[in-house]
Amino acid sequence: MGEFINHLSKYLKLVRAGKEVVITDRGKPVAQLTPIKPVAENEETAIARINALPWVQPGKGGKPKGSRKGVTLRGKGPTAAAMVLQDRE
Repeated sequence: MGEFINHLSKYLKLVRAGKEVVITDRGKPVAQLTPIKPVAENEETAIARINALPWVQPGKGGKPKGSRKGVTLRGKGPTAAAMVLQDRE
C-alpha cells in the first residue's frame, strides 16, 4: 500500500488510460481502481430515468394552479400576482 501512496499519480495515469489497478496490503487485495465509464444520455432519456424513480410524480404540464384569492402585500395595494404580471410587461 505504501508503494501505491508514493506513486499515486502513476497509477491514476494508468486508470485514465483505461486500465484497472488492484491495491494490495501485504499481498492481499484491498481495493480496486477502475476507470469511470462515461454516461451519455439525452434529455428525454434522463427525464424518463428520473420519472421512473418511485418517489417522483411527473407533472401534467401547464401552469400550476394558485390560490383562488391573490395575496395582498402589506395592507392595501396590488396582489403579488398582479405585481408579477406588471413586472413582466
